[in-house]
Amino acid sequence: MSWLVYRLTHSVLLLGTVACLGQLPTLLFSPVAGVMADRYDKRKLVIATQTLAMVQAALLAWVVMAGTVQVWHIVVLGIMLGFANAFDMPIRQSFVVDMLGSREDLSNAIALNSSMVNCARLLGPTFAGFVLAALGEGPCFLLNALSFLAVIAALLAMDTKPHEHSNKGRESVLHGLKAGFEYIKSTPPIGHIILLLGLVSLTGMSFQVLLPAYIKDVLHGGPKMLGLAGSANGLGALIMAVVLAMRKSPEGLLKYIPRATLGFATGLLILTFTNSVIPAFCVMMLLGVSMMTQIAASNTMIQTYTHDRMRGRVMSFYTMSFLGMAPLGSLLSGTVAHKFGMSGAFAISGCCCLFGATAFMWKLGQTVTPRIPTMEETSKP
Repeated sequence: MSWLVYRLTHSVLLLGTVACLGQLPTLLFSPVAGVMADRYDKRKLVIATQTLAMVQAALLAWVVMAGTVQVWHIVVLGIMLGFANAFDMPIRQSFVVDMLGSREDLSNAIALNSSMVNCARLLGPTFAGFVLAALGEGPCFLLNALSFLAVIAALLAMDTKPHEHSNKGRESVLHGLKAGFEYIKSTPPIGHIILLLGLVSLTGMSFQVLLPAYIKDVLHGGPKMLGLAGSANGLGALIMAVVLAMRKSPEGLLKYIPRATLGFATGLLILTFTNSVIPAFCVMMLLGVSMMTQIAASNTMIQTYTHDRMRGRVMSFYTMSFLGMAPLGSLLSGTVAHKFGMSGAFAISGCCCLFGATAFMWKLGQTVTPRIPTMEETSKP
């Protein structure tokens, strides 16, 4: 979608604006999704969100292949996908626990889930880059729509039992949101992690929005190079996801979070001075490693400290921090790149992430971190 927008407009400002509008629903609706996840059958909710995403992909393929696509089509369909994702991610993240036979496997399951996602990120961009170069955007969107059939079939085949701690009908949505917010405030590691993730998402992870412009204008490449750059990023993330999946315990994982943020900041600052392909791809791998470490470690520690009855709401705030800040970050990065150029945008992003990592380490040193609760403690009523 980003490549299509840039091909139609050649504007980094519009690139950021369209990405912002498509991701804005995540900021607005994720908390509501968290309340729903704590009340209703998560599997049925995920089936609904995946079906909506499939319809969006099919409509996008139709307008592109019909040759009638305009920027406003992409905006509307991007918002539609954003709405589906706003509900899908917090529900799906909290659904991981329902899928497990033993909750002792939670940290490994989260890392394996990340490995699966990054296998797709490794293979998908490369495949899409070649399809894009050979056939255009329409077939890419059509293949994406068809892929959802396998996802929905897998969900229908699952036999999971919803958690006992359902809050259905017991409180209003507003009261549920307030309870989730109070819970996060009263559990220091969760609040600190979510704040840092929000800062990095706002100022750093939006580098992906500028990637089409960076590939085309700085590295002088096309869709194949864009796909390979995405695969380099995915390869770094996959390597780190496998490493994290092999860990036997979440002990010590909290310290990985600021270190990963420092690595991410370093990668962005190096990218400021990089204008050749091989070094740029190496930086993409570093960014993938750092991003994966922070996201997986943050997810694991948040879920480890969270009680089952609050899991959906806490994960909705995680989603709002991780993905909900992205639309503002996309708009911000597009504006900064328009005013200061690509190098200026990467430099400012890197400095902001560097500040966040430093503040997190200082705050962590000032706070007495509670011990990691047992699975029995987080699941009892």
